[in-house]
Amino acid sequence: MKYADVIVDISHENVDRPFEYMIPEELEQEICCGSQVIIPFGKGNRRINGFVTDIRKEPLYDPARLKQIEGIVPGSKTIESRMIELASFIRTNYGSTMNRALKIVLPVKKNSAPVVERYIVASEEDQKLEDALLRYEKDKRTVAKYRLVKEIAREKILPYEIVRDKLNISPSTIKSLEKEGLVRVDVRENLRSAISVKEKAPYTIRLNAAQKAAADSIWSRYEGNDLRPSLIRGVTGSGKTEIYIDLIDRMIQKGKQAIVLIPEIALTYQTVLRFYKKFGDRISVIHSRLTPAQKHDQLEKARRKDVDIIIGPRSALFTPFPDLGIIIIDEEHEGTYKNETAPCYHSREVAVKLAELSGGIVVMGSATPSVESYYKAQKGLYELYCLNERAKGASLPLAEILDLRKEMASGNRSIISRRLDELIRDRLRKREQVMLFINRRAYQSFVSCRSCGTPVQCPHCDVSLKYHNNGRLICHYCGYEQPMVSVCPSCGSRYIGTFGAGTQKVEEEVKNLYPDAVTLRMDTDTTKEKGGHEKILSAFANHEADILIGTQMIVKGHDFPDVTLVGILAADISLYSGTYQAAEKTFQLLTQASGRAGRGTRTGQVVIQTYSPDNYAIRAGASQDYQAFYDYEMSYRKLLGYPPSMNMLGIHAASEDMALLDRACDRISAMIDQMIEKGLDAVKIGPSAAPIARIQDQYRKVIYIKSGQYEDLTLIKDRTEELADSMPGRKIQITFDFSLNVN
Repeated sequence: MKYADVIVDISHENVDRPFEYMIPEELEQEICCGSQVIIPFGKGNRRINGFVTDIRKEPLYDPARLKQIEGIVPGSKTIESRMIELASFIRTNYGSTMNRALKIVLPVKKNSAPVVERYIVASEEDQKLEDALLRYEKDKRTVAKYRLVKEIAREKILPYEIVRDKLNISPSTIKSLEKEGLVRVDVRENLRSAISVKEKAPYTIRLNAAQKAAADSIWSRYEGNDLRPSLIRGVTGSGKTEIYIDLIDRMIQKGKQAIVLIPEIALTYQTVLRFYKKFGDRISVIHSRLTPAQKHDQLEKARRKDVDIIIGPRSALFTPFPDLGIIIIDEEHEGTYKNETAPCYHSREVAVKLAELSGGIVVMGSATPSVESYYKAQKGLYELYCLNERAKGASLPLAEILDLRKEMASGNRSIISRRLDELIRDRLRKREQVMLFINRRAYQSFVSCRSCGTPVQCPHCDVSLKYHNNGRLICHYCGYEQPMVSVCPSCGSRYIGTFGAGTQKVEEEVKNLYPDAVTLRMDTDTTKEKGGHEKILSAFANHEADILIGTQMIVKGHDFPDVTLVGILAADISLYSGTYQAAEKTFQLLTQASGRAGRGTRTGQVVIQTYSPDNYAIRAGASQDYQAFYDYEMSYRKLLGYPPSMNMLGIHAASEDMALLDRACDRISAMIDQMIEKGLDAVKIGPSAAPIARIQDQYRKVIYIKSGQYEDLTLIKDRTEELADSMPGRKIQITFDFSLNVN
């Protein structure tokens, strides 16, 4: 006998309330996670429908008390069935409870007042309205009635508020016409809009030969039932978005819908503008800045097919489209596509599974594909398309690497090198725009004692506090704040100083150097308010500013044709971040930042300021030579056994009790050692302190396991979950982070 967990109302917020049922032997082969089943429910055993969320061999409750599933609901699978099956995939492959996975994929119903709009509608035929007009025209006491009937005869339907406020018609006049049977007032519940585009500009873009060849090939494969994911590696400005739009247009003509994933909210504004030119009101967005009511309404629009395209970051992947045909993953290399909390799923793999369940396709694009994706393309699991030239004949920017060691030796202590300063002044004279990129916000990087060398740290996290120009020290992990200190908390010395530079410091220096230039800053601090991204990007696009300073959010996919100079102020920040992916992230950031220059008719220029001018990632980034970087990086990964040459599992444990955390990690480590001794082909590293050993008063440790077989890592994950469940008090939080290769 097998047993199933069944959820009755999947839209209810309390999705962690499944009911256990027995699966009859005759249905064992037909029922799976996501199946919609008929069950007896409640004291009266009324027959209702539910969804299977889990299947097990051993019951959680006394079998004598359990009821049996009566049957499977006939017909095709519902959207809910598909999403539950997707949740099961996430739970199995990334480690979590089914509960957590369900809460990610299933939209929760929010109790919010609907948007109610009233309309005045002509309720009589045209001749009766004309007769009424003749009567009212002759009577001076019915001037208001005359004006309203005249408008309603022409328009047939008018918003109530416009009639009242713009035509100055009183409610009593409207009621009088209602009594006469000439008009009626309709009340309609409308779904909230999530975008505000003022006008639809004409879409005039035509695909060039390379773009058309890629789009035609992807479509031909789709129609031939080759549903393998497609990876477009196109240099910055090569026109990947136009290919996406072309493919989506073809899907819509077949009655299908599309999801467009972008790495972060900052890209929403410009992406929506591009798609709106082609598809108008058939698009909508989902992101974290929407209110719960707005988000609910966008999901409901998708379910009803009121829109064909949803654009948004990671969470947009779970939009309940009934006939999903294509999932686009733009800038697929971005780390934001990976969920940072349990379950630590990657949108790329989940999108491929969702497309498989939906009979659709996944199309990914990037100038700098992730090493994992490119590796899969080399192995034939993804179909690779390369766009090696910019669209519209534009050329790649000219890049030069500037050695900051020589700059320091010559006596220049400024954040801006002499060469970059010369080029900025040249662009300002020509009325061209400049972007300055530094991957660090705040005013200074950290505050430290010059006597004992101890940095001022967050009391809740093992990180230094960042100094902001409002005189506050802030932790960028937990949000803790305190005033700037005047003496060292460790030794009492008054020799306290700030080190490094962030976006605020750069902004201050740029304003001092170029007082006549209009400067904008874009980072997490300046985009906290609703619409903050759109306001800054719109101002810069409209040439209301000469210089845009920002973190990596300014270098991801934006297209500003007047930007002819990009300055990368500190290329080494990401290079020495301490992870095996540091060189990859650095190459990607440099290439993406460089790609913002020269996207119009004028050739762009890039200055990369670094203390490591000979590093292969920096040199490849300057020349935008992806293949050279990939070949070098893969030789390094193979040598050290890092993904994608090997599978790797990170077991992350956290607890407020450090001693309890140590004991738990030792037990997990010993269990893994026993599995390896019994023949499991794996290598264990750790347990050791996490790179940041404490966040929000939670101590953190990590164990890494490498293996050639993915199944070995899932087995370790399953055993670790069982062990964690047996630990008293559940005071240890365990999360799993998979990095997979191609078996």
